[in-house]
Amino acid sequence: MDLKGAMALVTGGNGGLGQRICHALAKEGAHVAIMYARSRDQAESVAGELTSRYHIKAQAFACDITDGAAVDRLVGEVTRAFGRLDILVNDAAYNHAIPFADLDNLTPDVWNRIMATNLTGPMLLTKAVAPIMKAQGRGRIVNIASVAGLSPIGSSIAYAVSKAGLIHLTRCMAVALAPETLVNCVAPGLLDGTRATANLRSEQIQNSAASSLLKKPADKDDCADMVVTMCRTETMTGQTVVIDSGRIFH
Repeated sequence: MDLKGAMALVTGGNGGLGQRICHALAKEGAHVAIMYARSRDQAESVAGELTSRYHIKAQAFACDITDGAAVDRLVGEVTRAFGRLDILVNDAAYNHAIPFADLDNLTPDVWNRIMATNLTGPMLLTKAVAPIMKAQGRGRIVNIASVAGLSPIGSSIAYAVSKAGLIHLTRCMAVALAPETLVNCVAPGLLDGTRATANLRSEQIQNSAASSLLKKPADKDDCADMVVTMCRTETMTGQTVVIDSGRIFH
């Protein structure tokens, strides 16, 4: 798919990885809607930078992705503002570090919030954009999961399970939405400069980088470039690509 003039909605587009994804898409000529939950000023700053640097249209939108009605409103607002919706990147996520053995602190409230943001939110967004993309005859959805969804590692059991669910949601939605809409997934390892990493314990950060073949964190630009590739593709769907400096092999 030619990205010049395409319209992309990036959830969590004001975050560390989300901003890189927005820039990578805008550099290819795509217009970008930056969805945020709370950080309005930061999201609007990203939109302004994209507009001035790449001469594309960019705008910030607020949404609670765990609320189905709010998601429907968001998709309606974005479609009215840009006239179409070609790409959805599900990058928004919530993370709360709890050691796997500490089951007492894996409370229903923590579990429900992580699942609602990391799994239910992407499902609601995918359902909301699906009929628009089908009517247009084309669409691309890219989910941002984690290597924690492929192996029992990461910040908590709830986080790992939510990302495993997102990886399988990718496969299931690829089946449901073919052939008009292609659905793929990027599974990063440890990334510097993200909110998710900021919530990890220091020993987790050290061990993750040390146990990779390249002895360093994954690269946010590599992840953003893979998102662009998944938006361009005409033949890849239902796939998950791992970017983690050689720690998990999938």
